[in-house]
Amino acid sequence: MFSGIVEEAAKIVAIEKNGSNINITVNASFTDQLKIDQSVAHNGVCLTVVKIEPDNNYTVTAIQETLDRSNLGLLKPGDLVNLERSMQMNGRLDGHIVQGHVDTTAVCTAIEELDGSTYFQFKYNIDPEMAKKGYMTVEKGSVTVNGVSLTVCNSNVDSFRVAIIPYTLEHTNFKKIKVGSIVNIEFDIIGKYLARMVELSSM
Repeated sequence: MFSGIVEEAAKIVAIEKNGSNINITVNASFTDQLKIDQSVAHNGVCLTVVKIEPDNNYTVTAIQETLDRSNLGLLKPGDLVNLERSMQMNGRLDGHIVQGHVDTTAVCTAIEELDGSTYFQFKYNIDPEMAKKGYMTVEKGSVTVNGVSLTVCNSNVDSFRVAIIPYTLEHTNFKKIKVGSIVNIEFDIIGKYLARMVELSSM
């Protein structure tokens, strides 16, 4: 489990195809603190460390299911990926409950600078049946974008906006997002549970 508070935007140093999977090698400042089988979120996707190498490099594997649901298959060496290690249960939950299970991708449709913040607009394909199950945004609710815990504003049927403060812009790969960029979205797990409870109560 994660909180959506990105620790580092780290550089991808290599991507290797392995059948339908890909091995992603990342250079991170905290690599010497990792161990094999540890979970790390990459752009919001929970992946398992499979190799630790010299010079602060480590490798994770993304399977086809993950590639189909996320933007990891679009990554290339030199790109920045948002990293977060799993939560410590004795720590503060500074963001919101994030599973590291990306639900879908969205495309950036607009970027606006306003009063010291940067507003990003995202649009995603809406499935009415999945929306009934909580796969949607709500005004002032939480959403995870590329692993970053954010508050929704201007929530619509198939789009939403988020406001990014300068610190977040500088310390995540939001600084690389442009109109047309594809990002990972994880909808709020609490909303999914509430939608499921309502669905079951009507049966």
